[in-house]
Formats: sequence, C-alpha cells, structure tokens
Amino acid sequence: MRSAVAFDRFDLKIMVHLQREGRCSNVDLAESIGLSPSPCLLRTKRLQETGLIRGYSADIALEKLGEYVIVFSEVTISSHRPDDFRKFEAAAGKYEEIVECYNVSGGYDYLLKIVAPGVGYFQELMEQMLEDDIGIERFASRIVLRQSLDRRGYPLGIIATQKRWD
Repeated sequence: MRSAVAFDRFDLKIMVHLQREGRCSNVDLAESIGLSPSPCLLRTKRLQETGLIRGYSADIALEKLGEYVIVFSEVTISSHRPDDFRKFEAAAGKYEEIVECYNVSGGYDYLLKIVAPGVGYFQELMEQMLEDDIGIERFASRIVLRQSLDRRGYPLGIIATQKRWD
C-alpha cells in the first residue's frame, strides 16, 4: 500500500488545474481555484516538496517529428526470484525506447510501452533485448494502429474521494 500525503480541496484544485495547464502563471492558477496568489504559491511549492507534484513536461506532437510506432509488449521472464525482477527492470531502464514499464499480474510479468521509429527498429530492439540475456522467456507485442482516447493526467477527483479532507 502506498502512503498518502496530506492535502485538502484547494490542493486538489491546484493539482487538477496544473495537470491541464502546467505552464499557467501563479496568478492565473490562484484565480482559477479561488485563492490569492501568495497562499496559492505556498501550496504549490508544498505539493512539489512533498512529491505530490513530481514535475512538469512538454506534450510533444510525435507525428510532427516523423514516422513512429507505439508498441505494447507483454513480457514473461523465465525466473521469478526478486533478483530476476530487479535484473529485468534495470535492463529495461537502459532502453530509452521503453517509455513505460509495469510489473503486472496475470498471464505475463511486464507490460512495456515502446516508442520506436518503425516496426523494423522495434524488431531489432526486441532481438537485442533477447540477446542481452535479461531473463525474457517470451514476449507478445501489439502495434498501436491509432489512438482513440488521449487523456492528459489522472482522475484526481475520483481517486481523492477516498480521502477525508483535512
């Protein structure tokens, strides 16, 4: 179970707004959530210091850079000792094409989201991972044909309903 960090409804409003508009000014943020700028800035800094806000990033339009493919790969590792999981995760972290890696329950051990310049490149990447002997027993991959939904951020209001307000 993950430990929760204390926050209130104004903190939640700050987080919800910053998920949509990470580059907004503090004045605009304060106005949108109904606080004056000074306490809004203090709250935002506290949310960053506690790790509730981990950072800010740009949303890059990959299609404007060139051809690419997104692939979801289901990976089963050959052995299930803690060291084997650590070995696989450390190796996966070295491939910048692997943009997300989840240890999951079910019929396989990991779900990887991979972004590559093409199918051939992806195939070479998987062959390299198999050659690197990082414990992969088998993998199955799904190439994304099109993205039908793209939500930015998490459903904070739904998750936060589990919390009692301070």
